Amino acid sequence: MKRTMMLPNTKTLRAAVGLCQAATLAALAGCSWFAPSGAPPAMPTPAHYGTVPQVAQTVAAHGVAQQFEVGAQPVPDWWKQYRSPALDALVDEGLRNSPTLAAAEHSLTAAREQLHAQVGGSLLPTIDAGGQAARQRALGVPIPKLGAQTLLYDTFVGQLQAHYTIDLFGAAHFANRALEKRVDVEAFQLDSARRALAANIVVAAITSAALHEQVDTTTRAVALANAQAHDAERRYALGAAARADQLGAQQSAASLAATLPALRQQWQSARHALAVLIGRTPDQAPDDVALADLHLPEQVPVVVPSDLLRSRPDIRAADATLAAAAAEVGVATAQMFPQLSLSASMGQGGFSWPMLLSGAGAIWSAGASLSQPLFHGGALLAQRRAANANYDAAVEQYKQTVLAAFQNVADTLASLDNDAQALDASSRAALAAQGAFDDASARVRLGALPPSAARASELQYRNARLDEIRATGARLTDTARLFQAMGTPPAQTGA
Repeated sequence: MKRTMMLPNTKTLRAAVGLCQAATLAALAGCSWFAPSGAPPAMPTPAHYGTVPQVAQTVAAHGVAQQFEVGAQPVPDWWKQYRSPALDALVDEGLRNSPTLAAAEHSLTAAREQLHAQVGGSLLPTIDAGGQAARQRALGVPIPKLGAQTLLYDTFVGQLQAHYTIDLFGAAHFANRALEKRVDVEAFQLDSARRALAANIVVAAITSAALHEQVDTTTRAVALANAQAHDAERRYALGAAARADQLGAQQSAASLAATLPALRQQWQSARHALAVLIGRTPDQAPDDVALADLHLPEQVPVVVPSDLLRSRPDIRAADATLAAAAAEVGVATAQMFPQLSLSASMGQGGFSWPMLLSGAGAIWSAGASLSQPLFHGGALLAQRRAANANYDAAVEQYKQTVLAAFQNVADTLASLDNDAQALDASSRAALAAQGAFDDASARVRLGALPPSAARASELQYRNARLDEIRATGARLTDTARLFQAMGTPPAQTGA
């Protein structure tokens, strides 16, 4: 009688293994000893970001009072709110050509492919094909009368080998989850780098435009001061002015001229930085955007603190890092439990080519192995304690990231309010100085005042104008920083 043994088919075996694994993971998932949940800790939700409640709008400066839209969503392409085609072109060029962004994108692609490789290698069986042909000489069984015999023979083997490790306690599952969250960190960091690059380009363009106007204004002020010093020198030579007046005028002119080289250096550095940000060499720096062509955004979104946790890429990256650290605790714990592996092979073998190809050359094997760590010198326990410590560190880093984000928003909101007040005051001072200069110029034309009076009045106006330019640039740049601080709309975040 011929006896046969019925083996379960592949689908049935995989289903049974899957059910066993799912049941094991379900039993262990709720055990905090096995691995933390990875959920971010609860954070306090402040009623408002700063030390004082947020105002509904800033004071009006240059005819614009910025409105704070509390509860609004972040603006994706926020730089377009400045309504400057030249600025839009610079940001678009930078986002296309930045080597830093390109490197981050390639790193993200590599991380995703590494994840695919690890998932495929850990959750699916491996199948390999191999072949071997060898000629061997071995010792035979010795016969006393004949002496030691030797055997000379050939072997030919070709086979398929399969191996599969059943993830009974979730070691592979947690390892894959940890790597998946590390990929999410890369994705959020790329999003953060993209938004930071856009903000840096906008700030650099505004800074360069403001410095350009400051250089022009200071150059004119230096020329006026030199003319005043020359006039004082002539009056001193004629005996119409004291030597102290002459020396004072020269000192004022020289002190003002000394500020010009440093101002030019700042302007050139800003242009160089802008060129590199958009992917150009410094000698190919773009022309400055006219400060008057930049329109201050009147509506500024203010995301509520609870939504900021989901819109800021740096907070979401810290959240993903926390989840990855929790999964790595699971990996370290699962390595302390048994591991079950299945292996099988089938093929053909023989001592000659005809035997290899015949039915008699069929070979096969099947087996299972179970291993349980017993003693590793405390290494496994130490690795689990290290993973728990890394998780605790990730929790604290998440808290610090959230607190730093709140501070960032609070600082930029306060800056916009103070910028508006400073610009309002400086613009009123510049307007008054310009009125005094116009009056002095009119009286000079009528012969009621000497030309030096008009130059002195214009010099005061130029100094007031410098303060106004600085305040205008600060308000524009701080608005850009607030847009960046609001993060990314939730629909656009994620890996």
